[in-house]
Amino acid sequence: MDAEEIHHILVQRFGDAIASATLDAATPFAVVAAHRLLDVASFLRHDHALAFDNLMCLSGVDYPKETPPRLEVVYHLFSHFHFQTFALKVHLPRENPSVASVESLWGVANWHEREAWDLFGIVFTGHSDLRRILLPDDWQGHPLRKDWQDPDYYNGMHVKPTAQMMDRVLQGERIGVGPFDFTPPNRDLEPS
Repeated sequence: MDAEEIHHILVQRFGDAIASATLDAATPFAVVAAHRLLDVASFLRHDHALAFDNLMCLSGVDYPKETPPRLEVVYHLFSHFHFQTFALKVHLPRENPSVASVESLWGVANWHEREAWDLFGIVFTGHSDLRRILLPDDWQGHPLRKDWQDPDYYNGMHVKPTAQMMDRVLQGERIGVGPFDFTPPNRDLEPS
């Protein structure tokens, strides 16, 4: 089954909930109305003709310059049975973005949705444990939004590079310590 057939099945079954599609992309996708995402995803997962049994990736994307500004969630699906891919996209408002969790369909969504919440602020309703996964629990904000500004301080520590540090780096000076700076050379592997 090709992307056009998948799209046709989705439009027949869900009508206006399938807002648009791009089928000639490397990974063909359909844009789904947020309030119908769980229905569409469940159909793609459980219908034998489609059998998208694997959520390969779930990503957040920020489009602050679009009209209207929006966030997007992209679901990359794979069918082991049919050996094919298809993606779903959901457009959400930047203010209070929320969409149903697909964790009940694909367990791996637990981690993906937590990451999208942590970094973009997208709320996945019905998620079993929606909490930060990469940043500390007391972190304020969502740093992959394009309007994000690094804080000057976190827990009383200065974390933003100063102008003097940036000047020194731009002049070629190494600032800070990398993991290999203190690693002694392996004399057994060095040429004599």
